[in-house]
Amino acid sequence: MDTITIGIITLSDRASRGKYEDLSGPEIKTYFSDRIRNPIEWHYEVIPDDKAQLRSLLIAMCEQKIGLICTTGGTGPAPRDITPEVTEHVCEKMLPGFGEEMRRISLNAVPTAILSRQTAGIRDKSLIINLPGKPRAIAECLDGVYPAIPYCLDLIGAPYMEFKEKGKNAFRPG
Repeated sequence: MDTITIGIITLSDRASRGKYEDLSGPEIKTYFSDRIRNPIEWHYEVIPDDKAQLRSLLIAMCEQKIGLICTTGGTGPAPRDITPEVTEHVCEKMLPGFGEEMRRISLNAVPTAILSRQTAGIRDKSLIINLPGKPRAIAECLDGVYPAIPYCLDLIGAPYMEFKEKGKNAFRPG
């Protein structure tokens, strides 16, 4: 069974300065640890809302052949929310259906979800997914899109991901 490498990038000015503990990044780690059967190697970073730093880190993770990269934070309409723009800049192909589905799901919980600008895209053999910054919203959003993640990774040539029996199973046509 292939080892799956997952990158997690939390964007938060305050968490990057140690003013509070990042809860969103660990929530992503828990989510996938509970669902992926493969051994997982983690790459976890907490950075400020900085375009150049995020761009460099995303490119570096893609060059390291990290198959799945999840960002958390920076997807709202505030002036320092830059995650979707940087993601679009580094990706070769965008997958807008991920963001559409995450917003659809989130609108069932909060009317302000329409302000979210989550997206996803591909660079080389890496799938980059922008997730919300609120820990409780991460599982809701991932529940809607994770069945498609393994097949997307198959299509781009990343390592084969297998999910445990918990919850929805990964979808692979055929």
